[in-house]
Amino acid sequence: MAEENNQSADGQAAGQQDKPQLQFAVQRIYVKDISFEAPNSPAVFQQPFKPKVGLNLDTTSTQVGDGLYEVTIKVTAQVTHSEEGTTSFLAELEQAGLFRITGIEGEQLDHTLGAFCPNVLFPYARECIDNLVNRGGFPPLMLSPVNFEAIYARKKQRAAEQGQDAPATQ
Repeated sequence: MAEENNQSADGQAAGQQDKPQLQFAVQRIYVKDISFEAPNSPAVFQQPFKPKVGLNLDTTSTQVGDGLYEVTIKVTAQVTHSEEGTTSFLAELEQAGLFRITGIEGEQLDHTLGAFCPNVLFPYARECIDNLVNRGGFPPLMLSPVNFEAIYARKKQRAAEQGQDAPATQ
């Protein structure tokens, strides 16, 4: 009986060695590109601030090494005067991160790069945009949380409708 237990334990250990070890680690988070423009200043500060916010988000990912991926969130916020339509400011940010990911493949890797990693990066992007806008002399721009799961699902759906896969890695 003891020999059977040892054999099954050895078999389980051998099976675990065959599977690649699952690893997910943030290597670095950084700003890849940043821009702020207030083309109508100082006139914009001499009128009541009635903002109309336009927000655009996009994510990309690229394999940069063996098991190493760069994921980037691009945030563009354009705020215009709601009545006049003049641009108050334009803030653009590319918040990026390097992620070490091993033991995940295929659809699961695509999901990790397209939804999970952007969820890790977005709080940094929110803080950076808020700080940038505040330094430009405007009231803080507190971006709402973003559902990257839904964005990822929409990208996959659009790709399926076009009859192609939408890989997150380039």
